[in-house]
Amino acid sequence: MPSWIRAVILPLSGLLLTLPAAADVKARSCSEVRQAYGAKGFSLADIPYQEIAGEHLRICPQEYTCCTTEMEDKLSQQSKLEFENLVEETSHFVRTTFVSRHKKFDEFFRELLENAEKSLNDMFVRTYGMLYMQNSEVFQDLFTELKRYYTGGNVNLEEMLNDFWARLLERMFQLINPQYHFSEDYLECVSKYTDQLKPFGDVPRKLKIQVTRAFIAARTFVQGLTVGREVANRVSKVSPTPGCIRALMKMLYCPYCRGLPTVRPCNNYCLNVMKGCLANQADLDTEWNLFIDAMLLVAERLEGPFNIESVMDPIDVKISEAIMNMQENSMQVSAKVFQGCGQPKPAPALRSARSAPENFNTRFRPYNPEERPTTAAGTSLDRLVTDIKEKLKLSKKVWSALPYTICKDERVTAGTSNDEECWNGHSKARYLPEIMNDGLTNQINNPEVEVDITRPDTFIRQQIMALRVMTNKLKNAYNGNDVNFQDTSDESSGSGSGSGCMDDVCPTEFEFVTTEAPAVDPDRREEESSALKLSSSLTSWSLVCVVLTLQRLYR
Repeated sequence: MPSWIRAVILPLSGLLLTLPAAADVKARSCSEVRQAYGAKGFSLADIPYQEIAGEHLRICPQEYTCCTTEMEDKLSQQSKLEFENLVEETSHFVRTTFVSRHKKFDEFFRELLENAEKSLNDMFVRTYGMLYMQNSEVFQDLFTELKRYYTGGNVNLEEMLNDFWARLLERMFQLINPQYHFSEDYLECVSKYTDQLKPFGDVPRKLKIQVTRAFIAARTFVQGLTVGREVANRVSKVSPTPGCIRALMKMLYCPYCRGLPTVRPCNNYCLNVMKGCLANQADLDTEWNLFIDAMLLVAERLEGPFNIESVMDPIDVKISEAIMNMQENSMQVSAKVFQGCGQPKPAPALRSARSAPENFNTRFRPYNPEERPTTAAGTSLDRLVTDIKEKLKLSKKVWSALPYTICKDERVTAGTSNDEECWNGHSKARYLPEIMNDGLTNQINNPEVEVDITRPDTFIRQQIMALRVMTNKLKNAYNGNDVNFQDTSDESSGSGSGSGCMDDVCPTEFEFVTTEAPAVDPDRREEESSALKLSSSLTSWSLVCVVLTLQRLYR
């Protein structure tokens, strides 16, 4: 055989020997991939029956593949959608915690105010009759302003309570001195003596302390639940970056393209992908945990010295006792006011009708505690707050834990025990790179996700700032200081009323003190005697209040 023929035949024979092997590779079936791809709801028209050359692939390894360009694009979008759903599912607990507990607490508080107002109205109608009904707007305005404060209205609690007692003093002063006519200017002068004379004893001061710090704590707490709800809802709706979407596609669906649709990603591989994709969310964790700690502190206040239920439930009796103090001191109060504001003009006729009516009802049936309205929450404040505290504790570190929670899902990874038979981004084998730490700056060397650590997510930074502002307001409320919620995104700490006292200073029980009689000139004793005589027509008020108080003590 000529040498040139031999030179041609030998290479050809070598080529022929290699052809069957190449044909075998190209002929590998894509039937498993077609089945898995169709189960996702995609058209099988996109997928070949046998593997094809993979030079067209942009994300997955460019080897023989079951993926066309169209398939890679669709699976890339599918991986993005599944990631968004996984984050939303994983954060479901924390979101529902804040939504449901905010609803319960808000219902409880609103109904507590409604019940307190109804209880006071019913009791005062039975106790004071027309005298109350003719002046009921003073008490209605009190509850209206308390509700407006709770819902975020621009109400200064201390000023509002001072105004309530001043108005009540004006009304009562006219009732105990019906023989005089009082102008608006004169009544304004009367109200200026509220603090000096203490006509209602020490009740206003004590009630102011308890109401302000309890309402401050309750309003701030429910606003904290609102902020937590809003932040959780916003952060759970992620918008993955292009680098994250590439990494998700490579982890979740490149096994399809390699003909391995049943092989799941390695656990550590999943962790690095998720830590890269959720780097900004992890940075939220520090401020979130501080926020939860502040919420827990205010919750403890609500269970203890700032318990709004213990303040509002007996508020009707406390106001009644204040009225009783006023009646007991009516002689001294009238004399001092006449001395300071001048002698008022006599009324055109003695208006005895403004005294207590003769048919004033002083007989009361026993008060049944079961008749008190129940709250929508169906429980006491202590039990409600205890439940909220337990749920809040479980929500700590929720954002840095997202990658671990997602990668524990058996739908996502092969699990921690199967670290050999898992997808590592290139083939079915062990994943070797180390796991990254949490947070944006720690992703600089993330082997799976391209992360620009110099550009923090502005949306996440806004949520961090919202939490920081809320935490500051919660700390103020814990110390009994008022905060302004007209704009919950406001970064200022707020200002307004506050108790100005700590637990060891502010008493938790009322001490009723009778005001001492002021000095009166001798030539005014006849006038004082007249005031005493006229005020005796209302002595039944005192008797009524004593009976009322005894009833409440022995419920």
